[in-house]
Order: sequence, then structure tokens, then C-alpha cells
Amino acid sequence: MWRLLRVRDKIHIVVCSQYLGDQKGEQPMRRWNGWGSDRVDFPLTEGSKSFLAESLGPSEPGPSAKIEDLVRNVKPGRLSAHPLIDTNPLLRLTHARGQSLPDWIALRFGSTGCLPDGVTQPSSEDDVLQILQTGKKSGISLIPYRGGTSVVGHINPLDGDRPVLTVDMGRMFLMTRLDKTSRLAAFGAGVKGPHLEAQLRAEEFTLGHFPQSFEYSTLGGWIATRSSGQQSLYYGRIEDLYAGGTLLTPEGRLEFPPFPASAAGPDLRQSVLGSEGRLGFITQAVVRVSPLPEQENFHGIFFPDWSHGLAAVRELAQASVPLSMIRLSDPVETKTTLILAGRERIIRLLERLLRVRGVSEGKCLLLCAFTGTSHTVRKIRHNTLDIVRDHDGIHAGRQIGREWRRSRFRTPYLRNTLWDFGYAVDTLESVFTWDRLSDAASGIVSRLKTGLEDINEKVLAFAHVSHVYTTGASLYFTIIFRISKDREDTLDRWHRLKTAASREIQSHGGTISHQHGVGIDHYPYLEAEKGSLGIKAIEALSKTFDPDGLMNPGKLIQDKGIHS
Repeated sequence: MWRLLRVRDKIHIVVCSQYLGDQKGEQPMRRWNGWGSDRVDFPLTEGSKSFLAESLGPSEPGPSAKIEDLVRNVKPGRLSAHPLIDTNPLLRLTHARGQSLPDWIALRFGSTGCLPDGVTQPSSEDDVLQILQTGKKSGISLIPYRGGTSVVGHINPLDGDRPVLTVDMGRMFLMTRLDKTSRLAAFGAGVKGPHLEAQLRAEEFTLGHFPQSFEYSTLGGWIATRSSGQQSLYYGRIEDLYAGGTLLTPEGRLEFPPFPASAAGPDLRQSVLGSEGRLGFITQAVVRVSPLPEQENFHGIFFPDWSHGLAAVRELAQASVPLSMIRLSDPVETKTTLILAGRERIIRLLERLLRVRGVSEGKCLLLCAFTGTSHTVRKIRHNTLDIVRDHDGIHAGRQIGREWRRSRFRTPYLRNTLWDFGYAVDTLESVFTWDRLSDAASGIVSRLKTGLEDINEKVLAFAHVSHVYTTGASLYFTIIFRISKDREDTLDRWHRLKTAASREIQSHGGTISHQHGVGIDHYPYLEAEKGSLGIKAIEALSKTFDPDGLMNPGKLIQDKGIHS
């Protein structure tokens, strides 16, 4: 994480990441079977615990296998000795899985599954070229690994005849160029969010890309999965920010000059966006950056119900009010958020004030952000509140917005806490045109809530609008359910819910992924969206850059001889 210190009107950056340790010289450890640093927790109040027990039933703590037991059972790899390759069992284990719920279930129950046969950590493009040459010569599958935050199985090795080498790009993280005139910056693609922002903010610039995984995800990972940041409405999605760079493929090097625009045939830069490691290694990325805004405020607004909130959000989007973030929670998410926030006295006071204004059960919380100069922020705020009032919205001020901003990268730690209390958490997302969005939201939430009824298990399911466009908006769904004592039973609960929601998404005309990519989990639904000819086109592109199928096999598109 970073914090800003203003000294003589110059912004200096203090980078506080998992690599820097504390004042005693001790380094915090990243959890091997959960989210984030082992020094950060998300405690639950007694009221929160009671709410979960009432909603889902009493629970027992979820299992938590010991890492030494898993390491002890790691089988030797299939790779020959090489100066760039490390076959340490612990390193292999900690590079085998991401942050999907199936990943958590496997590791927490003590199942390693398929591991890479080795891990390499290149420090330069020359190292990457050497790795590619070794892979081609020896027939080794290569998995690009960056932050390890994938929630759909991007980095998981799959069973196959070839040995697997995971290539951790985290040592390629420096900003190599900043063109302040053109507002372009070049980075090693393994740079994590905090380090990227620290390097830019020292020069009074920002990329403005803040996914919830910001602390650990990387620039290369954002590009490879078509990521969206929480303030993409102002700064743009990663495809808007990615201007060019370098791709090293098994067939050679490909450079993408950062032209402002070009009519010279198809834009090959687009082929890298969402490629999920199938074409090669993104080693350097040139991105469009912005000056640090003079002012940025986050505000909370309450609507009497979901329909009023949706109407206001759509009008804000289609009126092109230049907000940097619009996030509207449905009634269940609003209630859950307020309860889990833990500020019980403040929340009671807030709800009393809202009741006086006629807003109580069924209320929906809108979080919005105003970014720009002081003059611009005042104007945006005025225009926003005018539209909000037309839809019976009640402005609740900046306190809720400040609290959300303060904890926005801490929220994923709630997954650790809930598992320890016996509850599993997962998320999924899509995007719909405005004419379908309301029905899609209610249909998908309904399918999730009733998805485990036949085994007498309850599901807490809710949604929020997370990104808006003039033609539609993204819906982001969260589910919480009880963990079974049996690993396969817990995995089956997840699979049933994921399948039901994915089918419902497609029945309402939504994409299978708005911001998380395809990986393994979304592969079964991709052809319905792309068409068989589209899948053949992706396969042909992959074959052009990687004719031997070495790069991240089994992800995005299927490969013969690979089994999940």
C-alpha cells in the first residue's frame, strides 16, 4: 500500500508492501491459502456473526490444512536442472493456484492437485527468451504468473504429458520511461499495483487502475485478462489505458508502438488484451497516464429501492456526468454491507435519519466518486445531486464514501475471516444492456438463493452495479454459503451455484465475464458467446504465435491431451 506525504508541495511516496517488512526488520508473509498479508485481518462483530447465523444457519470453522503437511507430500518434478529453474517444493506449491474458491477449497482441505514441476523468476527479457528457448527445445509447458490473484483458474497447471514451468514475472517491475508531454509511461509488466502507483505518483501522475486485487495483481495480468478498475468510468478500463509494449512469443518478438491511432490494418495490440498467456509473455507495457487530480471525493447516497437507484444510475451514465465511480448495491448487499461494517452506533443513527426521510427496508446504497479540479468537482457534484434528487435519492454525505475508500482493498480479507467461521464466499460478474439489466439481476440472484435448496442449505446472494456505460452496466454478484466437512461436497456446492448462475447470465444475454477473464471456469460458456468460428479464430491466432502449444495450455481455449 502507499501513502502520500506533501513536503514543500512535492508529493513523495512511501511504499509499504509485503516486500519491505516493518521497522524491526521482519517481513510480513503473504498467506499461502487465503488472501493477502498474514498481518491483516477483517474481524467480525457479534452482530455480524448473529446475522450470518440467522441468514445461513450455525456453522463450524472451515478446515485449514498445515502447509508443512502439503509440502511433505509434494512429488519430485519432471524438469532437468537449469540455472533459471527452481524446483523447491514450497515454491512450486505456492505458485500452483490462484484465488478462486475451488483453489481455496483444495488448499484448505489439504489437496495440492497438479503442481508446476518448477518455477522461474526472470529478471530481464533475455531471461524470458532463454526460458522460451528451453521450453521449445524440451517441450515444456509455460504458465505466465504475475500476482497469483486469478479467480477463474488462469495459473493452475493441468494434468498432461508435458512438464510444466511456472514463470513468475514479478522481478520485472520498474518504470523504464515516463513521457510527461505525451502522458505515456513504460513499465515491466510484472509491476504490482502499489509499486506502479508509487513510481508514477513520485512524478505527480497516476494510472488510476484500481481493481479490488490492486495490492497484489499486476499490470501484465490486467492486460492479459482485460481488467476493470473501480474508477474505470473516469480513467478507463485497461484496454483504454494500454497503449503498446512488447510481447515475447515462442515464434519471436512482437512490438506494439504506442500510436495515438492507426488505420494500418487490424490492431494487433487488441490480440494481446484478454489473451490470458496463450500467445506469449507480456514483458513491457506502455500505458496512458493522467496527472494526479487536484481533488477526489467519495459520497454515499441512498435510494428508497432498487428501481429508483437503477433509474438514477442509468440517467447519470447516459447524461455523461463525468463521475469517476458509480457503484449501486441492491437491498440485500446494502443491508449486509452496513452490518458487516461494524460501526453499529453510527449505522443506527444513519438508519434513524433515513427513516425520518421515508427510506427504510429495501433501501439501496449508491457510492460515487468526484475527481478533478476543485471547480470541476463542485460542478460534477451539483449535476449529480440534481439527478439523484429527481429519483428520490438522499445524499448521505462523505462519511460512508470515506469509509468505503479506506477499506476498499481490505474487503477481500473478509473471505479469510468468514472461512474461519465456516462460510465460503465467491463472486461472479457480467454486463448487460439497460433493457435487460433489471430482469437479469433479479433472475440471477434468485437462482443463486435457491441453488442449494434441495440439500437444505441456504445461500446469501446479492448484487451491485459496479461499472456503467451509456448502453448498459456490469452486475457483480456475491454468494455466501456454509462449508461442508467434506471437500468434494463443498466443491459440489460451489459448482452447482456457479453453473446455475452462468446459465442464467447467458439466458439474459450477458457476457460470461466482464472483468475476470475466462481461464478454466468460464471455458464451457465461451463458444456460446464467440461462436464456433470465433473460437477457431482464437485457436488460429494462438497457433500462429505458439505452434507447439507451449503457452498456458488449457486456458481460454482447450488443448488436446490436457485435462482439468
